Amino acid sequence: MTLVLFLGALEIGLIYALVALGVLISFRILDFPDLTADGSFPLGGAVCAVCIVNGIDPWIATFAAAIAGGLAGLVTAWLHVSLKILQLLASILVMIALYSVNLRVMGSPNLSLLGEPTIYEPFINADASNQLYIQPLFVLGFVIVAKVLLDWFFNTEVGLAVRATGANLRMAKAQGIATGKMIFLGMALSNALIALGGSLYVQTQGGADMSIGVGTIVIGLAAVIIGETLIPSKRILVITLAVIVGSILYRFFIAVAL
Repeated sequence: MTLVLFLGALEIGLIYALVALGVLISFRILDFPDLTADGSFPLGGAVCAVCIVNGIDPWIATFAAAIAGGLAGLVTAWLHVSLKILQLLASILVMIALYSVNLRVMGSPNLSLLGEPTIYEPFINADASNQLYIQPLFVLGFVIVAKVLLDWFFNTEVGLAVRATGANLRMAKAQGIATGKMIFLGMALSNALIALGGSLYVQTQGGADMSIGVGTIVIGLAAVIIGETLIPSKRILVITLAVIVGSILYRFFIAVAL
C-alpha cells in the first residue's frame, strides 16, 4: 500500500469514526435501532457546503452541520417518544424525509466546494505539499475531542441516566429517570456526531452529493462490531476507543481489498 493510499484510508476511517461513535450511542448505549444516519450524514454535508458557498466561516459551517444533525435526531426521537411510532419505523421515516430536505438545502443533487475555503485551508501550503498530512491530523483532533467529551459525559449523572435508559427502560423509569428526555438527548447527540462527520467528509472530498449517505449506517455498525470484537470491554473509555479502531481498520480492509 502506498503512503497516499494509507493516509487516505486513515483520513476516511477517522471521519467515519465520528459516525461510528454516533451509531454506538444509538444502537449500543440507547438500544435504539436508528437508520437516521443515512440521512443525517449527507444533511451535515449539505448544510456545511451551503454555508461555505454562501461565505460563512468554515468553522461555523461545520458546527452548524452538527446542530442540523442533532435536530434530525430530535425528530426521530419525537416520532418515537411522543407519537409512539416504532423506533425502526420512526428512523426510516426521518431518513426518507431527509432526502427531500437535503435536496432542498443544496438546491441541486450536488454542490462543489472547489476553490472555496475549508477548515483545513489556513494550514495547507500554497503548493499543497502538506495536505496529505494536515487533513488526517485535523480529523484526528476532532475524533480525540469527541471521544474525550463522550467519555466524560457518560460518566456524569445525566450520561449514566442515558445509559440506564438504554440498559433497562422499565427499571430506569422506576428509578425516577425521565427516559423520554434521555432518548431525546441521546438521539440528538448521536446524529450530531454523524452530521459532523458528514461536514468533514464534504470538506475533504471537495463537494457535497446526495448519495454520500448511502450505506452510512452499515459502515457505522461494521466499525462498532469490529471494534467490540477486537477490544471487548464494559468500560465506556475502552468501548469508544474500540469503535474508533474498528472504523479505521474497516477502511484499511477496503483499501487493501481494492
